[in-house]
Amino acid sequence: MRELGKTGLVVGEIGLGTEHLGRTSKAKATITDVVNKAVKNGINYFDLIFNFEEYIDNYRVAFKGHRNKLVIACHLGSAERSGQYFKTRSVGICEKVFTNTLSKLGTDYVDIANVTYVKDMAEYEEVTKAGSVLDLANRLKKEGKAHHVGISTHDASVVQIAARSGKFEVITYQVNMANNALPGRNEALATCVREGVGVVAMKPFAGGRLLMRNKTVGIIPLKKGGGTTITLRIPAAMTPIRCLAYTLSQIGVSTTIPGVSSLNELDDILSYQDATAAEKDYSEIVKNFKEYEAGQCVYCNHCLPCPSSIDIGRITRLLDIARSTLSDNAQEKYDELETTASECTKCGACMSRCPFDVDIISNMEKAARLFR
Repeated sequence: MRELGKTGLVVGEIGLGTEHLGRTSKAKATITDVVNKAVKNGINYFDLIFNFEEYIDNYRVAFKGHRNKLVIACHLGSAERSGQYFKTRSVGICEKVFTNTLSKLGTDYVDIANVTYVKDMAEYEEVTKAGSVLDLANRLKKEGKAHHVGISTHDASVVQIAARSGKFEVITYQVNMANNALPGRNEALATCVREGVGVVAMKPFAGGRLLMRNKTVGIIPLKKGGGTTITLRIPAAMTPIRCLAYTLSQIGVSTTIPGVSSLNELDDILSYQDATAAEKDYSEIVKNFKEYEAGQCVYCNHCLPCPSSIDIGRITRLLDIARSTLSDNAQEKYDELETTASECTKCGACMSRCPFDVDIISNMEKAARLFR
């Protein structure tokens, strides 16, 4: 379980996207089975991307008996026209759709009113101006119909400005191996940490592209969070577990919301809970992708074992968080460690094993000085 920024909400590190579970009456039994098993296994964050009548009705049935355990995000701007999805910035339409969704769900509130899919900075200006969808979200919060206000985007620059603005408590953004070296991504995540904004990491599998083993695939900006389309050869060693391990290791991430379309796919995701360190090891994959900068730690712990039993990846992650803001939380987590950075003997064994040429000894020295 992890804290979702400063919202006060506590979420399972794995949540669930709902886009692929279907929205017809035939999907109702599958959705109910998936939700029941997910909740039983500690998943409590559900991202309701659509507002179709039948889609919402299916989740009303599935959520029955679970509501007080759930964190539900509903998207403002996701609407329906002639049975098809369309995005709108009309405050009137957004409010009408939201009100209908609450009624259909049979609940008085959603946990997060999420301003949906803000494409770029021009659209950010549109949704945050006076009389905009953001004003609607704030009014819904004031009325108790939404407890927190969020935003979803595929643009790291939007993440950056939204986090600094103080207008949003939660940001939904892609975090996956395909954008490991994306310019501005890590700075944006660090800003979220500094400002206490919860990060919901969508597309941990890059829309399924990262799971196309032994194939060369193109991953477009929409799937990787900005930049340009990249071409990657997906290795046979790629697994859902390694994708999830990577996403959940990145700073600022509170939960990730992989989408599933069946119980079998849910089982693939839940297998992360009992996975071994070797099964979670994504270091060679990131290295082979060449989607990294030399000297950048990706928290893979491929540098272990340490003769002094230091958890190098964990300490480096806490150091990177503390560089953004020396919060009590980072200090507390450091104090919980059985072996701290000050135990480093500078033997260099870790650096000889690091795939990414990280100056680990220097990082341990910095951590030892920073954390007291």
